[in-house]
Amino acid sequence: MSDLAVALGLVLVIEGLLWAAAPDFAVRLLTAAAEASPQALRTAGVTAVAAGVFIVWLVRG
Repeated sequence: MSDLAVALGLVLVIEGLLWAAAPDFAVRLLTAAAEASPQALRTAGVTAVAAGVFIVWLVRG
């Protein structure tokens, strides 16, 4: 359970860094995502999940 809390905390840190360091870029990303097709968003989401699972698998072995 503590690993889940650490992972959630890291997600918030990374999200916060994006908004703090480059708010204009973050807004452009959100605008691009809002204009993207559902299929493109789904593909990006599945790709992100696969990359995340792969990274966890590499680290946790």
